[in-house]
Amino acid sequence: MLRICFAAARACALLVVLFPLVAADSQTPAQPQKPTRPCDMPEGAQFDFWVGDWELSWKDPKGNTQTGSNKIVKVLSDCIVQENFKGPGLDGRSWSVYDPKTKKWRQTWVDSNGSYLEFTGAYADGKMELRMPPTKGPKGKEVIRRMVFRDIKKDSLTWEWQSSQDGGQTWKDLWVIQYKRKA
Repeated sequence: MLRICFAAARACALLVVLFPLVAADSQTPAQPQKPTRPCDMPEGAQFDFWVGDWELSWKDPKGNTQTGSNKIVKVLSDCIVQENFKGPGLDGRSWSVYDPKTKKWRQTWVDSNGSYLEFTGAYADGKMELRMPPTKGPKGKEVIRRMVFRDIKKDSLTWEWQSSQDGGQTWKDLWVIQYKRKA
């Protein structure tokens, strides 16, 4: 009997020592929350106007109407805006993401002609504008290229591919595409 009491006392003593540790552990603060993903920020939704299935039309250099399609989806847990462009003689893809460090959108474009282009830009005043870094043109002049999404409505928008040789004071249209949302 003494042996049982001794064993029980030792167990009781052990509980007295361990209980505060267990109780303290159960009251530790919650794990810190995951940092906010850029796509969960309000700015991360600025490109949502582009998401959808689109019919495209534009005039070629000879003035003939050309058509194509563009399917824009959100991928990778809805954090990346992926473009899937199809046109006569050109298939292309782009991936766009909001970068909270720079407060800019970043886009990478690749296509069936072997192009690889990088853009940065922002949404302001009802337009999305993305620019490439300046390059040297054929006559050694600095050339800036940009794309502008404007006249954005629920079922339509205008996309412009432009260049400037005067530091962005004036812009020349290189390609203007009318987007119409497929029914």
